[in-house]
Amino acid sequence: MIKDVLLPEMGESITDATIIEWHVKVGDQVSEDDTLLEVATDKVDSEIPSPVSGTVQEILAKKDDVISVGSVILKISVNGSDPAEAGQAAPKSSIQNKEEQPSKATNPKTTSTTPAPKVQSKSKTTPATPSVQTASYSPLVKSMIEKHAISQSDLSKIVGSGKDGRLTKRDVEAYIKEQEVIPLGSPAQKKSKSAAKSTSTKDTSSSGGDQLVAMSRMRKMISKHMIQSQEVSAHVTSFAEADVTDLVIWRDRIKKGFLEKHNTKLTFTTLLIDILTKALTEFPKINASIVGDNLLIKKDINIGVATALADGNLIVPVLHKVDNYSLTGIASRLNDIVNRARKGDLAPDEIQNGTFTLTNIGTFNSMMATPIINQPQLAILATGTIKKRPVVIETKNGDAIMIRRIMYLSLSYDHRVIDGYLGGTFLNRVVELLENYDTTGVL
Repeated sequence: MIKDVLLPEMGESITDATIIEWHVKVGDQVSEDDTLLEVATDKVDSEIPSPVSGTVQEILAKKDDVISVGSVILKISVNGSDPAEAGQAAPKSSIQNKEEQPSKATNPKTTSTTPAPKVQSKSKTTPATPSVQTASYSPLVKSMIEKHAISQSDLSKIVGSGKDGRLTKRDVEAYIKEQEVIPLGSPAQKKSKSAAKSTSTKDTSSSGGDQLVAMSRMRKMISKHMIQSQEVSAHVTSFAEADVTDLVIWRDRIKKGFLEKHNTKLTFTTLLIDILTKALTEFPKINASIVGDNLLIKKDINIGVATALADGNLIVPVLHKVDNYSLTGIASRLNDIVNRARKGDLAPDEIQNGTFTLTNIGTFNSMMATPIINQPQLAILATGTIKKRPVVIETKNGDAIMIRRIMYLSLSYDHRVIDGYLGGTFLNRVVELLENYDTTGVL
């Protein structure tokens, strides 16, 4: 039986992806969950696993091709089926059945019904490497292990983040970066690490003139997505300030106890998501998208959290159905998904179907911004850094100037369906919830 492998859905509003690299070729034997290829979108780079075990029969796209979601990218002959069903000759590496007549070049002893062990083929130019048991690794991980001469004892120290603790490409990359492992056969292999560092610095330093640096695939796709959003939506941004003094003092007082009791941190972003959930419940037209000439109001509240990556790019993991979570649930889920986002360990469905986005620019000590809407959503909120400022406070004894902790908020929304009244009223409700946060029953 021939299995068509499709390019899976990669995220909300993503219709295509660019092939970064193939890790198989026609005739290769693959096991279920082995990495077939890597693709890039404007939100995430992903490894596409094999849905079945079998033999690669046909590859229908090449590196750097842009492929639509749902398109057939390759065909696999499922183990136990006849590759001739695809109209192609069986590859030499396929296993013969007992009834088949072996060729002259085949040892008759190998024609039993017991399948021969699968062996990853190697190029003739592959240098000798330390003995490594890589039977449980994907072809991509195996090649990285061989290229960087990582021993079995070193591999045992790497914690796998894949399914059932399996090592992934990013696990090995992180180890290589930490250990400064030098590829076999490279000129730098014969030099000390300090010498290699010196050479690298010399090669990449500027001579004082302009420097042209190529954008990464992810950055180019982010750029495309941002331009598209500006072209599609009529952006308007409203600003407000919130006095979060009481909320900050309360959080500082209970965060240690919260961590001890619930084994997760109570961040300010957690509180913001809890507040946004309440506000979006009250203002369902903000939690919506445009379909043709209609407004599609979403049943679930799925809040995306813009997360900066170490390479300077951005990803937006989504907390789905956050309106069903308690504050503790939000904190636990948020810390988990953000940590995995920074490790590059998110599944495609964890970055899709967002209905509203929060970007906490205060993390970078920024005061305010005019964020761009994450299509096809209708609004995005940016929250700035919290600063102590002199503020005029009305008291029963008259006005007084006090030092308060102030945060600025910026709400960008789609003016095609959200006017200033709705956008401003929603933003003011968020401020009201921040300044009067209900702390009942948190600890």
